[in-house]
Amino acid sequence: MNTNAVTKDQVYEALRKCFDPEIPVDIVSLGLVYGITIVDDWVGVKMTLTTPGCGMADQIAQNVKQRVREIPGVGDCDVRLVWNPPWSASRISPEARAKLGL
Repeated sequence: MNTNAVTKDQVYEALRKCFDPEIPVDIVSLGLVYGITIVDDWVGVKMTLTTPGCGMADQIAQNVKQRVREIPGVGDCDVRLVWNPPWSASRISPEARAKLGL
């Protein structure tokens, strides 16, 4: 087991490499990440999707787990999908809004 202390900044950096396959913007910039919990070498990511019926839910969650597990010091990662509060386009960062032409 790697004893490096994992930081939220490292997790957010990893999550910026995760994309909704249907939208060319990372999940952090889309406002899909609601929270990160770190306990020792375990990381929990609480997030939502743009719609509850998103057909890419499993793929996105697996990508999140894979990226977070690549961080030195992370032993395991769990992703919890939540629907409250509901996601809305108002959560998109200004930079991502510009990229998407919103």
